[in-house]
Amino acid sequence: MRITVEKLSWSVAGTPVVREVSADIAPGETVGLLGPNGSGKSSLLRCLAGLRAPDAGTVRYDDEPVRDWSARRIARHVAFVEQDSGADSDLRVADVVGLGRTPFRDRWRGPDATDRAVVAAALERVGLTALADRSWKALSGGERQRAHIARALAQQPYGLLLDEPTNHLDVKHQLELMQLLSGTEQTVLVALHDLSLAARYCDRLLLLHHGRLIASGTPAAVLTAERLAEVFEVDAELTTDALGRPVVTYRGPLEAATTPQPSL
Repeated sequence: MRITVEKLSWSVAGTPVVREVSADIAPGETVGLLGPNGSGKSSLLRCLAGLRAPDAGTVRYDDEPVRDWSARRIARHVAFVEQDSGADSDLRVADVVGLGRTPFRDRWRGPDATDRAVVAAALERVGLTALADRSWKALSGGERQRAHIARALAQQPYGLLLDEPTNHLDVKHQLELMQLLSGTEQTVLVALHDLSLAARYCDRLLLLHHGRLIASGTPAAVLTAERLAEVFEVDAELTTDALGRPVVTYRGPLEAATTPQPSL
């Protein structure tokens, strides 16, 4: 599925948060959404997922405007994983993941064999099969995050929108998740803070600053020392790994890097 956004703007209480953002994400592409806190990443994702109506601009799925789509129809096309749901429930893990099947069921119909098979496959993909019958309350933060990703996979969407999905995950599960996302046939837009992780697994990067899209392209094109200094206010060195992908090494905050240190 192609996801297109044209001159999208969104504000809260008169304060612009997303400013005339335009981007085109090709079918099957994995695109990283970068930017410091407050740059508009979460708000943009929510607009693309149909959870917020933009003040201006258009969101299209496969060139069809989704402005008047129902929430049910949108949920059959894209799944959105929030940064931190904070949900608490007595449900089993499998039941929480099964909520991803809701857009495909009649209101009064319970899960059928197809639903159960899809949920089982989603749990396996995120390594939670052994926890399917565990209470949601008994999960760690990282396990809950993986379960939310499984719920999104259970929707069987054409596109995945993820807001900081590596939060709460240890290094192993961060790498496994990014491998999963980069290897899927679905179109993926994922907000990340780890720039090296984004460079390693994403086909392209979008960089937001003060709500505006200031750079778009390959990781090597977007991630430059000058741009990281401007946007993130850090002194960084860019090298490449064995496959030619950018690796970011931080020397420190920009102020600390440019201020002479007192001699001892």
